[in-house]
Amino acid sequence: MAAQLPSAAMIPGAPPLLPPLVSSRRLRAQSLSRTLRLWVPAGLLILLAGMCFLLPIIITIPPPTGGSILDANAPLFSPGHILGADPVGNDVFSRICYGGRIAFEVSLAVTAIGMASGCLIGITAGYFGGWVDTILSRVLDVLIAFPALVLTIAIAEGLQPSEFHTILALLVFSVPAFGRISRAATLAVRELPFILAARLSGTGGWRVMVRHVVPNIVPSIATFSLLGIGIVIIIEGALDFLGYGIQPPAPSWGNMIAQGQTVMDVQPQYVLVPSLFLLAMVVAVNALGDALRERWGVR
Repeated sequence: MAAQLPSAAMIPGAPPLLPPLVSSRRLRAQSLSRTLRLWVPAGLLILLAGMCFLLPIIITIPPPTGGSILDANAPLFSPGHILGADPVGNDVFSRICYGGRIAFEVSLAVTAIGMASGCLIGITAGYFGGWVDTILSRVLDVLIAFPALVLTIAIAEGLQPSEFHTILALLVFSVPAFGRISRAATLAVRELPFILAARLSGTGGWRVMVRHVVPNIVPSIATFSLLGIGIVIIIEGALDFLGYGIQPPAPSWGNMIAQGQTVMDVQPQYVLVPSLFLLAMVVAVNALGDALRERWGVR
């Protein structure tokens, strides 16, 4: 009987066996999966934005207010009303489009202003440290200690309901949230060798922050901003639903859901349609944020 040759694993001091190579088919599948996870939610957001901002310009749709009482409670796919009409005759599809504009405008405005203001505070606190960090961090802690929805409702109630005042109310929790995130990211990068080298070379503090700190925390801030957009959309819809935000007859997804409750037993689409659009937008934003976090390796 022929002697069996020893394997590499049986020979003392032999190098470990290399792991099997991943097949090219599996690599292509993983690459396709990552691409789909990024572009499917991005495409959905582009589609929703196009429907809300471009579609009313490209094609003629009924106005969102001032509908005829003769069209009241028109069912789905009625002539001239693809999603029906509400109890006062307003076209539901038109109100969905114009209500989506409110959701996009408020969420993007709150996120952009909150990111600019909060990051300025957070990066300054994290980079300089000391008494600057103590004072700014305490201010952020006080603002973030209040329940976001309760504080937002209290501010919105004290202001006249409008889109601008809704943005102001929502900034109360957006600014401290971005401040805390940017401060933590700055603390993580300010002691890195290239930051220390720039400081030792005599470069001014503000210049170091702009040229070295900010580019290295952009991935963290960008992924958090997408999460923030989803939260703002939900709270803005809640304000409208409770009557503290956009007021009827101006359309918004939140007040459409509130108005649809009165006839939900016989016409459930008045609640389901705006709810589905609201859900689709929030899920798409969160999925896009998860895909970018995975691609950039943000923890």
